[in-house]
Amino acid sequence: MQFTIEKEAFLKGLGRIQGIVEKRNTIPILSNVLVEAREDEILLTSTDLEVGMRAAYPARVARQGKVTVAAKKIYEIIRELPEKEISFHAKDNCWIEIRCGKALFNIVGLSADEFPYFPYPERENFFALSSGMVKEMIEKTSFSMSTDESKYNLNGIFFRCHVEDNQTFLRLVATDGHRLALIQKTVDDPQIEELKNGVIFPRKGILELRKLAEAGEGDLLLGFMDNNAVLKKDQTVVVMRLVDGEFPDYNRVIPKDNEYTGTIPCDPFFHALRRMAILSNEKSKGVKISLKPDSMEVSSSNPEFGDAREEMEIAYQGPEIAIGFNARYLIDILQVQTAERITLAVKDNLSPGLLCPEGDDAFQAVVMPMRL
Repeated sequence: MQFTIEKEAFLKGLGRIQGIVEKRNTIPILSNVLVEAREDEILLTSTDLEVGMRAAYPARVARQGKVTVAAKKIYEIIRELPEKEISFHAKDNCWIEIRCGKALFNIVGLSADEFPYFPYPERENFFALSSGMVKEMIEKTSFSMSTDESKYNLNGIFFRCHVEDNQTFLRLVATDGHRLALIQKTVDDPQIEELKNGVIFPRKGILELRKLAEAGEGDLLLGFMDNNAVLKKDQTVVVMRLVDGEFPDYNRVIPKDNEYTGTIPCDPFFHALRRMAILSNEKSKGVKISLKPDSMEVSSSNPEFGDAREEMEIAYQGPEIAIGFNARYLIDILQVQTAERITLAVKDNLSPGLLCPEGDDAFQAVVMPMRL
């Protein structure tokens, strides 16, 4: 196999797959990238058996073929080469010769026959989604994904389509048991059974989906095959195994009777929380929110360092309520908001708080209270 390729295109392709390549080396071939030369392009494929990616890049192919090579090592080599065209030559014994300018590398490859099968999804029932919409929806929910490996059904984002008032909504929900984030947007009815029932995209797959959504303006195509989600955009295909588990009934978590509502300016609230978090407990990051008519006080206390408090004007007409929250959870919600004001709805000091952008209930965030 032999081809020449521009450094920029090769480096971009190798950089894209670094997040997928298996780092733990449990199966050596999974730390390799499959390089295939076909007509006037090369295909780069990587997988960790949970998430896989294949992307095509233009190249001048002298001889077709395929080989696998250590993904991290070849990325480091290509990154340091001069800004010139790169010649890639895979010999019959799987040794690979890379030339660029006066630099020459000979590196060991592995036979492509050992690389796991990667599907070629051509006839799936794909559903088009706006990249900008997907990027926003992931940004506003991904911070609530669980990082606890034992809660495998919470290690991702739940996707579901549902019909309400003759409109179809795509809803994304993430929770780690302490907080929950939900966002929904109107879409064309996809007529895809998996989305009607709801599926859980894994954490690693969500990170790749976000990168795909951020790469240009084109639509994302979403389909399903066996127990996998298939995503296509331009010349890139991502296949991810769906999380096999039941997502909890999130509707039971969202408070329906939080009758006391305060409307708070986002930016001042965000910065007040960051200031108060400095003196909060290192582990719990607890801050106290005290609501009283037309004002709110944010305070924190730490026996080792001292205490702090800050008062701000808000729109609130209800009884005095003091409730403890993890400052980090509130900061995560506020930093993805584009609205100027956010509403905080509470019931008492022992019930979860509900946050929504003012006048927009398409995004909802629930935060469990803390005892301070």
